[in-house]
Amino acid sequence: MKLTNKGRYAVMAMADLASNSNERPISLSEISIRQNISLAYLEQIFIKLKINNLVKSSRGANGGYTLFKPATEIKISNIINAVDEEVKTLNCKKHSKRGCNNKAVKCITHNLWDQLDQHINGFFEKVKLQDLTKQNQK
Repeated sequence: MKLTNKGRYAVMAMADLASNSNERPISLSEISIRQNISLAYLEQIFIKLKINNLVKSSRGANGGYTLFKPATEIKISNIINAVDEEVKTLNCKKHSKRGCNNKAVKCITHNLWDQLDQHINGFFEKVKLQDLTKQNQK
């Protein structure tokens, strides 16, 4: 399975933002310290999150980021997709006629990995950002 640090860090940062905002903007440096993610990397991630209307920013001494919409409306798949990530278990293109080994036919386990891919992506479609913040409160 392939999910890069960018996708993982984006979900971590959004969960941190949802857990700590209390109706005030949160600076990236706060998230960076709490989650041990490079500030420069967070800046790149938050540009994409903002473009995709998952966060909004405010300037000034008390500036930072807040969620664009409630955590109950943000799916984990929205976050992963916003940072141009894709959870992928297949080595080949899903609808290609060529297989994973660049042969004319799909490999014998192609359908297994395809079903796993559907299961994982379906899971990320069902889990909301709010679910992560509830888990941390337990």
